[in-house]
Parts: sequence; structure tokens; C-alpha cells
Amino acid sequence: MFQPKAMEELLNPSGSSLLVPSVQELAKEGTCIVPPRYIQPQHENMVTSEARGLEIPVIDMHSLLSLESGSSELAKLHHACKEWGFFQLINHGISSSLLEKVKLEIQDFLNLPMSEKKKFWQSPQNMEGFGQLFVVSEDQKLDWADMFFMTTLPKHSRMPHLFPQLPPSFRDTLELYSEKMKDLAMIMIGHMGRALKIEEMEIRELFEDGIQYMRMNYYPPCPQPEKVIGLTNHSDSTALTILLQVNEVEGLQIRKDDLWVPVKPLPNAFIINIGDTLEILTNGIYRSIEHRAMVNSQRERVSFATFYSPRKDGVVGPLPSLITEQTPAKFKSIGVREYLEDFFARKLEGKSNRDVMRI
Repeated sequence: MFQPKAMEELLNPSGSSLLVPSVQELAKEGTCIVPPRYIQPQHENMVTSEARGLEIPVIDMHSLLSLESGSSELAKLHHACKEWGFFQLINHGISSSLLEKVKLEIQDFLNLPMSEKKKFWQSPQNMEGFGQLFVVSEDQKLDWADMFFMTTLPKHSRMPHLFPQLPPSFRDTLELYSEKMKDLAMIMIGHMGRALKIEEMEIRELFEDGIQYMRMNYYPPCPQPEKVIGLTNHSDSTALTILLQVNEVEGLQIRKDDLWVPVKPLPNAFIINIGDTLEILTNGIYRSIEHRAMVNSQRERVSFATFYSPRKDGVVGPLPSLITEQTPAKFKSIGVREYLEDFFARKLEGKSNRDVMRI
């Protein structure tokens, strides 16, 4: 049922983004020269031979849940969240058959003809749908990517023309995947709470009916890949991001000690990262990390990100149990809705969203 406008705005505080052309369609034209608006020379390639030897930590969910190895794996998780802000999760319990189905149906959806995609395009009023996010001015440089972004949880927040109108098989697959991702996010946040010695109820009450967004990322081949960027360097505003690599083409890089470290996805693993919200909630103990996506001249890259945040009526601020005389609050506290509105209204740029929350 379509929400009245006031209610729709209340449930979808995701702002708007200026409408831009489809990069996928642009790439199909076979152009040899990148249009000026996509050229971003400031994204110099800082990946060095030193960075190529670095790899993000790997956490084994099976070991995390085991009586014998649980405490040592929890210590590994704690270290990954403090020092890296990124890790790969293996043996996570999500069936490979579901993951393969998700990957195939995402590819099919992204390859729909433009006439079909137009039904799912962004509007000037709301950034959900096909397009690009965080485009705030007509002269802003653009990323070499198309995205499909939507709210998936809570269910009453879904835009009537998006999730409910997806091809039926894809909609059913995403419904199941959405629930699995919520469960996985809650399990991981719970383990992080244990590692930080936070009361379980303090975490559960904040996240139980949390907000979930999903974003499909399509990076077409580029004739001049050294002149563009697939996704501008940024940290995620949400608490936790769970990334599924849809095809085997690499491109994700994370910033570690002023080096850009390429991420090599493991088969059937999820790449999980800490977002700004979790950095703020943990009062800076866990860290959100800048990351970016690069493109190449030969092959398209496709990835699928699920973002999880606290409930809409919650508060983003350091958790009371982590504030002491020795560790005073480093960040302000504001409502989740106001926090997300502020994030979606600004240009994506480094850790600017986290920085405005600093005391």
C-alpha cells in the first residue's frame, strides 16, 4: 500500500541525488575517450608492492561458534575490528546455492534493457533506484559506475515501486537473502559486543529492528581506467556492511597506513566492514576504514552490498557502558534519522561523515 507523503518521508530519510546518465549505457557505445565529467586525476594509484603483500584478516564463523576455538577466534575478530575495520568471513552458514542464485539474478537484473530499467530509476525526490548516489551539484565529478540502491528493512519502509515490483523470482530470492543478512549482521554485532564486554541487551535493543539497505554496484569496463574511479574513497555511514562479490573481478581497495591495499575475495566469503556508526557507538575502539573501487579496461565488475544500521528511533552516540572518566565520549549523540539524513545530503568524501560527529 502506498504511504502518504509525510509518512513516506519519515520512513525514507534518504534524501535525493541529482539524476545522471547510465555509465553502463555509455560503455556500450564503445567510446575510446572518457567524458570530462568522469575524469578524476586526484585518485592517484597509491597501491605499492608493499601493499600487495598485505591481506585483510579472515574470520571463521565456525570457529567463532565453537566451544574449543571460540575465545581465540573472538580475539581475532576484536583485533580485525580495531586494527583493520575489514575482514573476510568464511564458513558463515549461508548456503552456496542461495549465494549463486543471488549472483545470477543480480546479473540478469543489471542486464535488463534500458526500457525496463527506467521503471526502477531514481526520481528527483528520492535517491532509491538505479542511478548514482551523493551527486549534489551539476559540476561534480562522477564515478564510473551504475548503482541500484533500496531500503529493504523494516519492510514498511520499502518504496512501493522498487522491491515489490522486482521480477518475482528475484524478489523472492532477495526476501530470503535480506532475512539471512539481518540474522548474520545481528550475530556479528553480538560477537563484537561480547569482545567489547558490552551488555547484550544494550546492543540488541538498538539493532533488533534495524534499518537495512541494499546496493548493487555495476562497474563497466573503461577505456581509460587510470583516469576514473569506480567508487570514490569513503567510509560507510552505517554500522556494518556485508559485501558479496558477484563476479570474480577484483577492484575493492582499503586504506591502511596510507597505502591502498587491494582486497582479494575468497570463494563464497563475505567481506565485512565496520561503518562510522559502529566507530561512534564503540567510542572509537572499532574503526571505520576508507575504501574505494577501481575499474579496468577489460571486464565489468559487479558487487552487492548490504548495510545494517540501528533502528530509526535509536540514537547514534557512544554506548554508555563504554564511557568512563578514563575514556570520555569522543563523539556527539544524535538521533539515527537525523544522522542518516545528514549523511545522505552530503557529497561522499573520505571520513567527513564521521568527522562532523567528533566532539
